[in-house]
Amino acid sequence: MRKIKASCFLAVSVLLSCLALSSARAQKGPDSSHRDTLKMTEALLLKDHQQQQIDSLVKIQLEKELAGSTGDKKKTAQLESKLRDIATKDSIRRIAQLKKIEALKKHEKGFPVVLKRDTLFYVYTRIGSFSASERAASITKRIEKLYEDPFYKADSLALNQNEETYEITYKKSEVILSVANLDGLWLNKSNEQLAKEYLSRVKEVVEKERKAYSLVNWLKRIGLVVLVILFLGLIIFIINRLFRRSARLVSAHRSKYLNGLKLGSVKLFTPEHLENLLLKLNNVLRIAVIILVIYLSLPLLFSIFPETEQWTGTLLEWVLSPLSSAFNGILHYLPNLFTVLVIYLIFRYAVKGVKYFFTELRKGNIQLSGFHRDWAIPTFNILRFVLYAFMLILIFPYLPGSGSPAFQGVSVFLGILISLGSSSAITNIVAGLVITYMRPFKVGDRVKIGEVVGDVLEKTMLVTRIKTIKNEDITVPNSTVLSSSTVNYSTSTREGGQGLIINTTLTLGYDIRWETIHQLLIESALRTEHVLKDPKPFVLQTSLEDFYVSYQINAYIKEANKQALIYSELYRNILDVFNAAGVEILSPHYRAVRDGSTPAMPENNPGPDNNPLHKG
Repeated sequence: MRKIKASCFLAVSVLLSCLALSSARAQKGPDSSHRDTLKMTEALLLKDHQQQQIDSLVKIQLEKELAGSTGDKKKTAQLESKLRDIATKDSIRRIAQLKKIEALKKHEKGFPVVLKRDTLFYVYTRIGSFSASERAASITKRIEKLYEDPFYKADSLALNQNEETYEITYKKSEVILSVANLDGLWLNKSNEQLAKEYLSRVKEVVEKERKAYSLVNWLKRIGLVVLVILFLGLIIFIINRLFRRSARLVSAHRSKYLNGLKLGSVKLFTPEHLENLLLKLNNVLRIAVIILVIYLSLPLLFSIFPETEQWTGTLLEWVLSPLSSAFNGILHYLPNLFTVLVIYLIFRYAVKGVKYFFTELRKGNIQLSGFHRDWAIPTFNILRFVLYAFMLILIFPYLPGSGSPAFQGVSVFLGILISLGSSSAITNIVAGLVITYMRPFKVGDRVKIGEVVGDVLEKTMLVTRIKTIKNEDITVPNSTVLSSSTVNYSTSTREGGQGLIINTTLTLGYDIRWETIHQLLIESALRTEHVLKDPKPFVLQTSLEDFYVSYQINAYIKEANKQALIYSELYRNILDVFNAAGVEILSPHYRAVRDGSTPAMPENNPGPDNNPLHKG
């Protein structure tokens, strides 16, 4: 009965303390309200636990009385009813305790008890005036002192019960930690069970850390470090040997494998440049591999010592995390990549089909009404460009990073740059398309564009290149070609055409019969190489001036590109034929005033008196 009275007195004391805390809470600021609530809740939990102990004692007393009242049915019924009430109250109280503890767990955090790098357990509740954080710090210091004891023995740790608490002591006098009522309630365990777990954990961690930091283990770790460093040096030596050997192989087989790098007919790199590039690449790769090997060896070195073991995971994560992200990115991109490949293959074979159609159209195997064969390749190039542009539009959303603001910003910037800086280029491209379908000339034609006369070497989307008779290579923008008049000398020389008419004009006096002049000019033209016999050359009298008559010789040719040579030979033949006929090609003004001087002709000329063609 004394125990019951003492317990009742303790419960009343706890209740009064709760009331005191409640009244003091109203006088304190909002910063301490949460702390006061926690203290009150803990006090109520302690009160419930103490009431539970009182009920346990009462239950024991009632069970004894029940055992002695076997003959008194009424008393037996009363005792059984009291026992049922105690059991019911105990169950209700237990549920309420669990709810209060769950509410506390949402706001309260545990404070770790740590030895070196190991966390032994967490402290969640207070004891008396000691908060959970103060308890954890105090227990940590005691365990560290225990660890540093040079004469430590695990058997000296013992578990002692002191009323409702359990204490872990060392050498029977030094208290390491205490397990109070709320500790067991918080973890839903009995105080004895929790104290045994703490004792086992303390023994295990202290023994483990003392063993880890022993002199023998330190010597082993130092030996492992030396072995790792030696092995690392051996690996670096092998890497250097391998890369030096590869560099020697590049230099030794330069003439056999390194022929430079060409893009079409343009030589981008000479063999010497390519060799230097490969050697530099080999050296950079060697340094990168060495750095990677050293970096990967650091986690192994750090894992040897307990103090640096935690850095191992960090160093590996720095390497593995980007690799994992890249791998996951590639893995997640595979469906999009498959879509891109399907789109590319569809358009690739579509372009091949279009190319086949227009190739056959150019060869004449396929004919379209109103579509010229020389339009085939330009039209194919336009369609190919349109198809590939459409393909890029379809592929763009599936490209990595296409939705990022940076990618979109670069796209907008490039679009503005192209639109602002390529107006003249677009003008030339449009002009090139118009020229293609106008068909004013072909490659190889002799043309005159503006003041430029020559043979067409190349037609592109931007410019037309012309080679003059003086071997000058002139590049004319297509916009200039379109805005200028173009003369094509080669059109009439192709199959089905009569040929190009060349002409030159002579002025002769009225003293020479026109029949003679016509005959001499036609003979001169027929002597000229590349002048056609059919149609026959003809002469036109273009004017009758005061002192002379203008005669124009016209002849047909098929070689428009050889006009300069044909004209030169025609002039030479005119001189020879007229001199042979004794006809002086001279200005009538000079002839009228020369005062009887000899004719202006070579000395071997037969003269007008002996020339049968001359009829004065």
